[in-house]
Amino acid sequence: MTRDLMFKDEIQELVYTAYDALDSPNGPATRFYTRDQLDRLPAGARDWALGVGNPTRHAKLAQGEHVADLGCGSGVDVLLAAGAVGPDGHVVGVDFLASMVERGAELAHEAGLANTIFLQGEIEDLPLADKSVDVVISNGAANLSARKSRVFAEAWRILRPGGRICLADLTLSEDRLPPEILTHPSAWAG
Repeated sequence: MTRDLMFKDEIQELVYTAYDALDSPNGPATRFYTRDQLDRLPAGARDWALGVGNPTRHAKLAQGEHVADLGCGSGVDVLLAAGAVGPDGHVVGVDFLASMVERGAELAHEAGLANTIFLQGEIEDLPLADKSVDVVISNGAANLSARKSRVFAEAWRILRPGGRICLADLTLSEDRLPPEILTHPSAWAG
């Protein structure tokens, strides 16, 4: 069992500070999306693509499914998933930063997607009912959590029987880095 090198509140503050300081990030993660996907997004959504991959490309989303995006940020994957599941489907994005939740809701409105909702909450304690979604997606968020096992426990809790998880993330074995790197703010929020 790995021990926590920092307290959860400290890590959340580092992540909050790093993301709150962003002004106009110019979409560093757009390279993970197809031209067709990017063309379906409002320009503001492309500017705020901050993930580490493209879970919507691999999630095999179907019409009518219910999807949860954990650590949704400004909602790029929420918007793409909403298009994939259609008007009979539903996508909820959860992020602990109010600014990201607000930005995501604005972008969904701009895109004319009525089948989305954005909630402020922690991915270690999701504000969603048990067995309420068919698919959980996440893009570069689990690695920002100090309690990764809780993130996965929550994902399984909200999945319906037969549901699936598709996430893009970064991993690194803690035994390969010295504590001064593991506890550096950019290691958690960079």
